[in-house]
Amino acid sequence: MDEAAASEFVAAAAALLGLRGWTQDAGALEPWLTDWRGRYTGRALGMASPASRDELAAFVKLCASHRVPIVPQGGNSGMSGGATPDDSGRAVLLTTRRMNAIREIDAAARRATCEAGVILQVLHEAAAAKGRRFPLSLGGKGSATVGGLVSTNAGGTQVLRHGSMRALVLGLEAVLADGSVFDQLVPLGKDNRGFDLKQLLIGSEGTLGIVTAATLKLEPAITDRRVLWAGCKSLTDARALLLLADEMAGAMLEGFEVLPAHSLDAVLAYLPDARAPLAGDHAWHALIELVADAQNAERLGPLGERLLVTAFERGLVGDATIAQSETQAEAFWTIRESIPPAERAIGPAVQHDISVPVERMPAFVEAAVPEIESRWPGTVAIGFGHLGDGNIHFHVIAPPGADGPAWQAGDGKAISREVHDMVTAWGGSISAEHGIGQLKRDELARLGDPVALAMLRAVKRALDPDGLLNPGKLV
Repeated sequence: MDEAAASEFVAAAAALLGLRGWTQDAGALEPWLTDWRGRYTGRALGMASPASRDELAAFVKLCASHRVPIVPQGGNSGMSGGATPDDSGRAVLLTTRRMNAIREIDAAARRATCEAGVILQVLHEAAAAKGRRFPLSLGGKGSATVGGLVSTNAGGTQVLRHGSMRALVLGLEAVLADGSVFDQLVPLGKDNRGFDLKQLLIGSEGTLGIVTAATLKLEPAITDRRVLWAGCKSLTDARALLLLADEMAGAMLEGFEVLPAHSLDAVLAYLPDARAPLAGDHAWHALIELVADAQNAERLGPLGERLLVTAFERGLVGDATIAQSETQAEAFWTIRESIPPAERAIGPAVQHDISVPVERMPAFVEAAVPEIESRWPGTVAIGFGHLGDGNIHFHVIAPPGADGPAWQAGDGKAISREVHDMVTAWGGSISAEHGIGQLKRDELARLGDPVALAMLRAVKRALDPDGLLNPGKLV
């Protein structure tokens, strides 16, 4: 686009969206041009902040007529650079943060309808006020938005019981590349009119359409919970403990996270007030959460105790404890959630958000750790995370004293390639919950199934023939 055409577009955008809805101010743009991890920084022609679906649709139509690329953005808390523009300066950022209304919470029907800019923590609080809860939580709940969660098919610590966003979205509203509106907000228990089109948009990272609202599944509020911490001698034993917990607790098992001793030690060094939940040394640790509604609250305490007694009897745990207060329960979860910053304090690392078939995860970690550490001496490979759904965050920490950028560009890149090759060979995925974005786009092209990739690209061409929606991401 030449200078005259750009000026014409900017004038039209400003007239359409007004002072609150359009800006080219460098100071206003700057915080949103770098991704959350600080890996990618781009430039933008301007930033659009529409206040409604119709305003957003009109703006997308304007962009289509001028062939201006659009980079949609929610809370800018993604992990794969999927909401950051390139450095050409041709694209516009489109934020949904002003579209932040919770349109309805129907407690009886157990669903909430909210706009894309609603922050996850705000939704949690609104649902709680109605005696309900939205069963998806993650570390960035104070900034992550509904639109971003839908677009990346976000997961988190409750996927074990409730699934990712794909399982929680009942209805969807989105604006397509030509400015038309896809409206399937009203949920139906049965609807057999062809493809489930909303599922195309969930997880598409803004490359097929821009989510403007969603109808989401709610669950009864939790009356009580028990948070357990157990020390295991191996990840295989931790997996057996998970199966035991699932067998004994059923739907009351809300979360099951694992971390190795290295991760616990890193957090204890990083957080001055943190305390080890258990005495002694344990190769692996399991964090278990059991929950109950009012109907089952009385069963919760005895259930937690029986679970640990049975685990001891079967030799699955060396030591274990149950949080004696909500403060202690939160302290246990703080340890788990502090692993990433504690790692960063140690030094540079490469992170891999991977999954393999659930039953194969212990064997994968036991094979991958020595393989990586032997091929790249001085590195430390660790796996932690959501064992119950086969999603482990597999991080490799650089040798002491390594130059961060140089190591990541050299050995780090080679390590990531090797990890992704191993995951693929084990029948897994190089992206379990963080999306592809621009971080893993080339690796997806290298390792993805050719038939599946062809289908992805065909859908992209059909819905966005000019390639204006989030270019350079996913496919």
